[in-house]
Amino acid sequence: MDFDGNEVVIDLSPVIRVYKDGHVERLFGSPYVPPSPEDSVTGVSSKDLTISSDLKARIYHPKLSITTASNKKLPILVYYHGGGFCVGSTFSFLSQRYLNLLVSEANIITVSVEYSLAPEHPLSVIYDDSWTALQWVTAHVLENPGIKKEPWLIDHGDFKKIFIGGDSAGGNIAHNVVLRAGVEGLNGGVKILGGILSFPYFLSSTENRGDSLLSKIWVFVNPSAENGIDDPKINPFVEKAPSLTELGCSRLLVCVAEKDELRNLGIRYAEVVKKCGWKGEVEVVEVEGEGHCFQILNPDGEKAKHLIKRIAEFIKQ
Repeated sequence: MDFDGNEVVIDLSPVIRVYKDGHVERLFGSPYVPPSPEDSVTGVSSKDLTISSDLKARIYHPKLSITTASNKKLPILVYYHGGGFCVGSTFSFLSQRYLNLLVSEANIITVSVEYSLAPEHPLSVIYDDSWTALQWVTAHVLENPGIKKEPWLIDHGDFKKIFIGGDSAGGNIAHNVVLRAGVEGLNGGVKILGGILSFPYFLSSTENRGDSLLSKIWVFVNPSAENGIDDPKINPFVEKAPSLTELGCSRLLVCVAEKDELRNLGIRYAEVVKKCGWKGEVEVVEVEGEGHCFQILNPDGEKAKHLIKRIAEFIKQ
C-alpha cells in the first residue's frame, strides 16, 4: 500500500502504518478537541498545561461552583491515556468525554498527561514523560518547587490523596510509574494512595502469541527489548522484573473485561500482587460481556456507567 506513491514499511492496521520516507499514519484515535470552561453535560472544567517545553497535559476540575462553595480539598488523579504507546492523545474527543464523566462522578481533579509517542520517540521517553508529569504534580507541595504552580492544584487539590491511573498502555504506564515511586520516592515525600490499572497492557510469551497484533505493537514501540514480549516493562512476572513488593501505593484497583485479550494477565497480575508480600490492598473488577476499554469507546452503556461509578467509589473510599 502506498501513501502518495510512498511504500509502506510497517503495517499494523488498524492502529498505525509507517512509510518508507518516515511518514507515520495513525489509523486509530479521535479528533482533537479544545478544553472546555464548562462541559455542557457534566459541568466539568478543563484547561491545558505546559509542564515543560516538550510535555503538556490537560487538567480537569469538577463543577467549580460546588467546590468553591464547600472549599473542600479534592483527590488528585494523574492519568495516562491508552493507545499502545503509539496512538491516542489526552487532547482527543474520546479522552475528554471519558474524563469529564469520571471527574464528575468521582469529584476529583485530574491531570491527564500528553506523553510522547512511538515511533517518533523511544519507549524510555514515554515512561520518563509520565514520571516527570507526576513529579511536577507533587512538586506543588514544595515551598520553592522551581515551577509555576497551578492554582487548581494548590487551591483545591488534596496531596494526601494522590491516585495514579490509566487504560491499556496507560495502565502499563501507571504500573511502571507506581513501581518507580516505590523505589525512588516523590517530591516532598508525597505518597500515592491508590493505583487504578484499567485493562492494563501486559504481555507474556506463555499467554500471547508472538504474531498477535498486541505483540507486534510492543516490538514496534520497543524494538530494542532484549526478550520481546517478556521484557520486564510489559511482563511484570519475569525473573528480571522489579519485585511487585516495591509498588509505591497502598491500594490497587485492577479492571478487566471478559472479552478482552488482556483479561487473563490482568487477573494474574492482581493475584500475584496479593501473594507477593506487598502490604497494600488489591481489588479486581471484572465486567462480563465487554471488551477492551469499552467504557471509553461507549461510555453511555449501562456497564460503562457502572464501571465509572466503581472507579469513583474506589477513589472515594
